[in-house]
Amino acid sequence: MLFLRFYKENYMRKTLLFTLLFTISLVWVSCFSDNDDSPSFATSLEIKDYIWKGMNAFYLYKGLVPDLANDRFNSNQEYTDYLNGFTSPETIFEDIVTDDIDAASGLPVDDFSFLVDNYIALEQALDGITLNNGMEFGLVRYPEPNQSLVFGFVRYVLPGTDAETKGIQRGDIFNTIDGIQIDDQNFRSLIDRESYTIGLATFDGNTVTPTGESIPLTKVQYTENPVYIAKTLDIGGNPVGYLMYNGFTGDFDTQLNQAFGQFQSAGVTDLILDLRYNGGGSVTTAIDLSSMITGQFNGQVFSTEQWNEDRQAQFGDTNLFDNTIRTGAAINSLNLSRLFVLTTRSSASASELVINGLDPYIEVIQIGTATRGKFQASITLYDSNNFGRQGANPGHTYAIQPLVLKSANSVGYTDYYEGFIPDIELAEDYANAGTLGELNEPLLQTAADYILGNRIAPLQDFNILENLGDSNMINPDYERMYTKFDPKKMK
Repeated sequence: MLFLRFYKENYMRKTLLFTLLFTISLVWVSCFSDNDDSPSFATSLEIKDYIWKGMNAFYLYKGLVPDLANDRFNSNQEYTDYLNGFTSPETIFEDIVTDDIDAASGLPVDDFSFLVDNYIALEQALDGITLNNGMEFGLVRYPEPNQSLVFGFVRYVLPGTDAETKGIQRGDIFNTIDGIQIDDQNFRSLIDRESYTIGLATFDGNTVTPTGESIPLTKVQYTENPVYIAKTLDIGGNPVGYLMYNGFTGDFDTQLNQAFGQFQSAGVTDLILDLRYNGGGSVTTAIDLSSMITGQFNGQVFSTEQWNEDRQAQFGDTNLFDNTIRTGAAINSLNLSRLFVLTTRSSASASELVINGLDPYIEVIQIGTATRGKFQASITLYDSNNFGRQGANPGHTYAIQPLVLKSANSVGYTDYYEGFIPDIELAEDYANAGTLGELNEPLLQTAADYILGNRIAPLQDFNILENLGDSNMINPDYERMYTKFDPKKMK
């Protein structure tokens, strides 16, 4: 899997300094320790054993992988020989992730399970902590005939970052990194650099033209508040809430609830939820957000979970609309009967869970382009007796993040591999971005027009270009949806 190899290279580079310092410290400590007290490193066989057992226990698509069958091995020796047949933890993981294709959509059944060799970085990413220069961008193919070439389109800029200091703004275009033209073969490696210089350009809808100006940028550890914009707009004399929400990060549930407290105080009559750049995150936060939007369905079924047949009885929960966030604070709910959602291909997993979970209960009007198509959630499995974080093997930092469940809404709808198709289809115009949160921004303006009674999409008289990814695609939690895991349920 190219995805797996990419992440391994990414983590190996980013943790080189940590590994060096750790190794030096071990050498120093060994000079003053008895051999019995010295730390030991896990063998490749031990790590492969943990990976197979974790996937055998929890993998959602275990039934599609014959080597994960409970009766696959007749003896311990046969099992050991099987593990020794793989050269590394990565190769065995790749082998036991299904490569089946969904018959209806023609898309991979599992495009999201992954392995990391540094779970510290994974945990930080799940908490919203990443290496970041503050420039959040999409990567877009040039128009014909130069479709192998790629340019960057700045979506938004994070506050207090290098990009903000350097004056980068939404709508800025760049086509080179460190003097190298971005293309569909090198974009991953170029954006993964911790420091780089972008070459600015202009785009008129047909032609990318370099300006000759360049801006150096440096990434530092940064914690992103996903509540990017929360404001009340006057649309037709009515207060309408607008929320640009860029990640379902549990550590910021309080800030999310506070935003809804502001909407509640303003007496908003409609809400425009901007998820166009939201790749997902916590299932719990998705349930809470949906309960903030509504409130009148407390205790009713939001979604159900379908695990593999071995784990369904232990873990197959029914998720309910609730009235408190994870801190125990009361939810500020709006009791709305309809919701406007702005989406793109970058709207994934927990973003789609909100759309799917609310759809049986209220009118959900989707504006933009089709979503990613991810209805499965994962958990982090560590090398411990019950796969929890406590007691994890100190000899390595591998962790697996397999898909363990698929989510269905209260009427059983799931398997939306092709994403959700918008009611009003409107792509972003890279030559005319508009200002996020202002009515000159085309997607927001379309939602406002709908509220005012105009339900026709604006004419798209510009090139619809393919987006290849974005600045977050190098993060380990990219387009992931994760759920709570209680290892105490393991028997």
